[in-house]
Amino acid sequence: MSYHFSKTVEMTFDEALGKVTEELAKEGFGILTEIDVKATLKKKLDVDFPKYKILGACNPPFAYKALQAENKIGIMLPCNVLVQEHESGAVEVSAVDPLASMQAVTNESLGQVATEIRDKLKKVIDSV
Repeated sequence: MSYHFSKTVEMTFDEALGKVTEELAKEGFGILTEIDVKATLKKKLDVDFPKYKILGACNPPFAYKALQAENKIGIMLPCNVLVQEHESGAVEVSAVDPLASMQAVTNESLGQVATEIRDKLKKVIDSV
């Protein structure tokens, strides 16, 4: 089982970032965190790295269900969505597969929530 869904898109990095955010909102996700890996690596290590942003996406009703099912699941939240520009200039969008990341947790209720979130994140990536 792959741990992510990915798609290369025919748009600029900034366009892809905007479209991902828009599609996440349609599925009830907000962005809790945005990590600019390129800027961080430049600042901390003075290295050049392609554009690479990690979005910490959260769907509050599903996060609440997951926390009710498993009180330590917060260590795996929020769901990460990635927008990256490859050296070739191609832009790729990816999302974590919650089913893969939560395989270690044996909890049927949580599995149902992970399946629903998986479907929503897959729809986001497919819609970009």
